[in-house]
Amino acid sequence: MKILLAEDDGETAEYIRKSLNSEGHSVDHVANGRDALVRATIQPYDLFIIDRMMPELDGLSLLKALRAAKIDAPAIFLTALDGVDARVEGLKAGADDYLVKPFAFAELSARVQALARRPALKSEETVLKVADLVLDLVRRTVNRAGVTIDLQPREFLLLEHLMRRTGRVQTRTMLLEAVWDFHFDPNTSVVETHISRLRAKIDKPFDRPLLHTIRGAGYTLKP
Repeated sequence: MKILLAEDDGETAEYIRKSLNSEGHSVDHVANGRDALVRATIQPYDLFIIDRMMPELDGLSLLKALRAAKIDAPAIFLTALDGVDARVEGLKAGADDYLVKPFAFAELSARVQALARRPALKSEETVLKVADLVLDLVRRTVNRAGVTIDLQPREFLLLEHLMRRTGRVQTRTMLLEAVWDFHFDPNTSVVETHISRLRAKIDKPFDRPLLHTIRGAGYTLKP
């Protein structure tokens, strides 16, 4: 899932981001509500995780603004406010779930997965297709020409990123930032290795290649 995390506590945010990334999710982090609102209006997300108390725009106001803008992706509130009135207020603002700090990551993970399984998620927003290659973001499955393809979590993220940008060249730097969250070059062949593994799974067993290397530029997925 593509998740936007709005949390002003850096340590908490890093813990959540790394943990969700390890489960195969792609997480963008912002430290205040105003930046979260801007991000959410620029690109689509499958889920919002929102701290209730944030600078510039608090979580409650943020969620109300998202719902007013017809942005209906599920939202989980994280908060130290554990009173019934606070929970009711959050749910009325449009939250789908409420988690009180401190919390165990296992519980957050379970709630994320529960929201991902909700039938209310629209299939056209959660199923990506390029030619006969199909990626289902809710079921976490990939198949081509009806053949199931097993991918590792990072390979799944890489394929999702490329499929969302069909026909557009993605440089090595772009992939490092989007898939590995590296904002520097680690001087490793991690991108090349994963591209090779992905190509072996989605292209080599089939007649027509979809994953292309653009020499001197990067990679693209297209029919």
